[in-house]
Amino acid sequence: MAAMDDRFVLDHERCYRAAQSRDARFDGWFFTAVRTTGIYCRPSCPAITPKQSNCEFFRTAAAAQQHGYRACKRCRPDATPGSPEWDMRGDLVGRAMRLIADGVIDRGGVSGLAAQLHYSERHLNRLLTEELGAGPIALARAQRAQTARILIETSDLSMSDVAFAAGFGSIRQFNDTVREVYAMPPTELRKRAGSGIGAAREAGTVSVRLALRQPFAAAPLLAFLADRAIPGVEAATAEGFARTLDLPHGHGTVDVTIGDDADRHVKATFRLSDWRDLAPAVRRVRRLLDLDADPVAIDEVLSNNDTMGRLVVARPGLRSPGSVDAAETVVRAIVGQQVSVAGARTVLGRISADLGEPLQAPVGHLAYLFPTMERLAEAPAETLPMPTRRADTVRRVAERIAGGTLALDAGIDRRHVVEQLTAVAGIGPWTAQYVMMRGLGDPDVFLATDLGVRRALDTLGIDASVANTWRPWRSYAVHHLWATLPVLRTRKEPI
Repeated sequence: MAAMDDRFVLDHERCYRAAQSRDARFDGWFFTAVRTTGIYCRPSCPAITPKQSNCEFFRTAAAAQQHGYRACKRCRPDATPGSPEWDMRGDLVGRAMRLIADGVIDRGGVSGLAAQLHYSERHLNRLLTEELGAGPIALARAQRAQTARILIETSDLSMSDVAFAAGFGSIRQFNDTVREVYAMPPTELRKRAGSGIGAAREAGTVSVRLALRQPFAAAPLLAFLADRAIPGVEAATAEGFARTLDLPHGHGTVDVTIGDDADRHVKATFRLSDWRDLAPAVRRVRRLLDLDADPVAIDEVLSNNDTMGRLVVARPGLRSPGSVDAAETVVRAIVGQQVSVAGARTVLGRISADLGEPLQAPVGHLAYLFPTMERLAEAPAETLPMPTRRADTVRRVAERIAGGTLALDAGIDRRHVVEQLTAVAGIGPWTAQYVMMRGLGDPDVFLATDLGVRRALDTLGIDASVANTWRPWRSYAVHHLWATLPVLRTRKEPI
């Protein structure tokens, strides 16, 4: 399949072979629809594979729904991880899909999506429909249905809370959509879910399961996040990681529980001030943990070099941790220039305590949000404990982001990000590329000038020119190389 490219090719013969072999690697890449039953499934559905002549294949669940198919009750195709394609692609379709996943249509409609992408609604609808088989409204509707089902089956939220948390504009729209997509009303879905529903919960709190693909190297992911946890904003826990979230309609926190024995899900407990923020909160946590990655495809490409292949064997399914906010990542990268991870954490903790908005009710070690760009742009010198030039860089980039002249949202055209960032005095190519990798989730960034990467390449005897053979997954190669360095928390490396 086209997992090696940055664009998935929907080939009927190859898709059928994947479905025939029940290959779970392609769950989320495409969906199989059966004309005789009127249902659509994930490729790994355990049901008897239908005749090839009765099958058609779709890039998205929305396209299958647009053609009148309903979701399979057995394999639950909507419970798969998202397609890695949307993180890989930098074109208009990829950018649009990332923004839709972030809830832009729920907040601003198709007009808001088109405005953010600087295209007309008509052109955007035509392009998405031609390539994906569904327009932006249908894609957003399918996402709402998926979110609703997860909440119906795994939480004890009232149906009205589920409706608005999933992004629906009304209870009627919620009921009609769930009934159409799943061929049963919401109450029946909850009844079928059985155990686990109805347990007492704290007000404003919900726990959801976030799907992922195996293998999943949980321990290195947790260690990476824990080493960089900003006091008061983030916290490493015995079984996972927690942090505060600044969301479109309010504030929240998330506590993620994962471990080496994580099967196909991790548990995330959200505390939100507004249920409408659940979908964007889930998306940001998925990006932070890199849960939509295709580890089999990644590991296969990286293993084309014998030495890197041994690193992959040692850490199969290694993730490239992302960020919940690209703007935050820029500030972290600037603060972390020329200082140790521990030193950067301390400085960022002091800045957050002075400039971050406090939570109304602290949750464990979480006490405040990371400072907004508006506050950082106007921050007095005493609240930025770092060299003057670096503090000035923080203010300059924060002012540009706050003023809208530098956009770092999920739909940004990545081709121009490095150029825009390096135009800010004090930001060099390394910092800009690091923001691309972590802040914007680009899977194909190779930090060739990074001291740790160069040291690892020299120690392992790998020529840097080999990195081009690791496309489009070079960000993962960087993390494999960093993982070989001595575990010294005082070393100088990215925060």
